Amino acid sequence: MPSNDVRILAQAAVPTAAVGAVAAVVSGVVAGGKGAVGAGVATLVVILFMGIGLYVLQRTAKSLPHLFQAMGLMLYTAQILLLFVFVAVFKNTTLFHPKAFALTLVVGTLTWIAAQTRAHMKSKILYVEPDSGSKPEKTGHSS
Repeated sequence: MPSNDVRILAQAAVPTAAVGAVAAVVSGVVAGGKGAVGAGVATLVVILFMGIGLYVLQRTAKSLPHLFQAMGLMLYTAQILLLFVFVAVFKNTTLFHPKAFALTLVVGTLTWIAAQTRAHMKSKILYVEPDSGSKPEKTGHSS
């Protein structure tokens, strides 16, 4: 991954992990050990899903730039649907507290999206790649 992509990934994953740690502590206090485990699992699921999505989106941007916007919309829709599937599958689990899991999943996802948006807005990404080997051609009227 180019350094700019890694920077955006880190700027999205670190706040999500921090929010997940706070959620694990709060869930541990409110719901006990199973609450902390549920919040931890949800945080890992969010970071894994969103990180893979960011990677896929960056690969698409490099190889098929004309599909970038459509791929981004499809990818976010698929990620949200998969997160809903996770909530539905683990709704009645006894491995961890399902409400702590679901709430942390939602808060973690929103945190990731906000942090990724902020990181992208602050990054200085060239949208035109300069041609390094040739001199610029004169176009237009010269006086």
